[in-house]
Amino acid sequence: MSDEIKHECGLAYIRLRKPFSYYLQKHGTVMYGLNKLYLLMEKQHNRGQDGAGVAAVKLNVEAGYPFLSRVRSNAHQPIVDIFGKINGEVNEIVKYQKDFMNHPGLMKGHVPYLGELLMGHLRYGTQGKNSVDFCHPFLKRDTQPARNIALAGNFNLVNTEELYDLLNLNPGDFQKQSDLAAMMEVIHHFLIKEDEQNPNKPNLVEVLKKSIPLFDGGFTVGGLIGNGDSFVFRDAHGIRPAYYYIDDEVIVAASERPSIRTTFNVGENEVIELLPGNALIVDSQGNYSVQEVVPPKERRACSFERIYFSRGSDEKIYRERIALGYHLSKRILERINYKLKTAIFSYIPNTAEVAFYGLVKGMEDYLNQIKVQRILSWGNDVTEEKLEEMINRKIRQEKIAIKDVKIRTFITEDSSRNEMVQHVYDITYGTVRPDEDTLIVIDDSIVRGTTLKESIVRMLARLKPQKIIIVSSAPQIRYPDCYGIDMSKMGDFIAFRAAIALIHERGMESVLTDMQEKILELQRNNQLHTENVVRHLYKSFTTEEISDKIAQLITPEGITFPVEVVYQTIEDLHESCPTNTGDWYFTGNYPTPGGNKVCNKAFLNYIEGKNVRGY
Repeated sequence: MSDEIKHECGLAYIRLRKPFSYYLQKHGTVMYGLNKLYLLMEKQHNRGQDGAGVAAVKLNVEAGYPFLSRVRSNAHQPIVDIFGKINGEVNEIVKYQKDFMNHPGLMKGHVPYLGELLMGHLRYGTQGKNSVDFCHPFLKRDTQPARNIALAGNFNLVNTEELYDLLNLNPGDFQKQSDLAAMMEVIHHFLIKEDEQNPNKPNLVEVLKKSIPLFDGGFTVGGLIGNGDSFVFRDAHGIRPAYYYIDDEVIVAASERPSIRTTFNVGENEVIELLPGNALIVDSQGNYSVQEVVPPKERRACSFERIYFSRGSDEKIYRERIALGYHLSKRILERINYKLKTAIFSYIPNTAEVAFYGLVKGMEDYLNQIKVQRILSWGNDVTEEKLEEMINRKIRQEKIAIKDVKIRTFITEDSSRNEMVQHVYDITYGTVRPDEDTLIVIDDSIVRGTTLKESIVRMLARLKPQKIIIVSSAPQIRYPDCYGIDMSKMGDFIAFRAAIALIHERGMESVLTDMQEKILELQRNNQLHTENVVRHLYKSFTTEEISDKIAQLITPEGITFPVEVVYQTIEDLHESCPTNTGDWYFTGNYPTPGGNKVCNKAFLNYIEGKNVRGY
């Protein structure tokens, strides 16, 4: 993705099912669980780089001794920082007690994070400051073990104010900025109620059945309870991903399937998707069950997971990204008038690389058809030279754009700063025949278009191609997200700005006025959640008209050759990614009522000149 956006936190959960002595004997270390948690988090580090946290619960701890511990970090490399601290404490003891690591009981008593229940979190901040205070897990402490809870998740909620009102709480500044704080209050409220009825043995299924229906958002959340119980649950639409693996030694859950497969070296079918509306419940004895805690609704799993967010090492995601590129090949052939000899294909590093392979495969399939037709048309008029020339025809592929180490500058003058921004990407000289070749560059998505205009197109223009075609493997991003992706301000979207530009060019300002009046009416009647009014903005234009305007907006001044933009279609997106049908950022079809409310508020914020998010 050329436009950097923050998104999608990551969750890692491990429940050890054997005594620590077992892991020492079989795996050679009492630190087996913590070592696996480290790997599980590192294999998901793509999901969060603003901070990280780890919580641990120890079983069967005598009264008066700590059983719930937590460490968090917002350092430059937070995972390394956290596990460096944990291992540092162990190494400090080993200095004075050389055989310390051969005594499981002793280690459990002296290492705070050596618990049977482990949970890790990686944070990408979509709201709040990048303070360590906002890093998950959050804790609620109590003198009663079953009322202690550590909570972490991958989510956003759009109804936090309503949740605080429901509990008659007056949140402080911190609580207002944290969705997890609101979720924690709700779950902890019902946890206490349940513990009052069943002291130290609260029924977690009942707690979750009462809590989860109150949340409007997309979420995968994990929790550790002080009495040794734990859970991982997923929203009713399955917006955020969750997977789990179970054997005799461990129970594991994570946001991504390949992280579990790699960490524990297991097959694809051994890692199971936690279905929408379900929770993985593990009691203090290590017994587990998967239960429905909220009625599942239409599956609307986030399609951006497949396009960009999740690691491409998952074989299904890899195939889907190939398909995304392949589906674009016919339209690109039409754009270049099937002139492959003067077409050069490349990608904008690095997340679009797999879609690039699919695009090239589509080109190769077409070229092979042409080869067969030409050879058959020759009949007996075949020479070795003609055959060799035809067989050796290839799709021209080059590594055109190279992303440099992140360039930072303290220059405040706009003209000088823009000059520095250009150099985020460098180019490979000598790959393009000036004024002759068409350069086709694929990106996985185009959100704001800023990097394209200020860096990529400017740098590619130095190669002097006859034309540049920017290809997006995702459709046009038109609407804000409120379920875990940092795309909440309407004016940030290049597709929205293109539609606004067309409105002004054609003297259609009344459309904006009518939309504003409609939204204000809904707001007065407390009905903002009932309709996405912003969808009316795009009805006056075709997708191609908006794409053409986007191409104009991302073309820097002084560029004399044409720049075109081609987007994935909604239909081809769903054909490529059939199980992840969540497409609200493209279509405005939100899975929950809160999405409509957020979108309408985001439009009002834009019209009123407020640079704040819609929720």
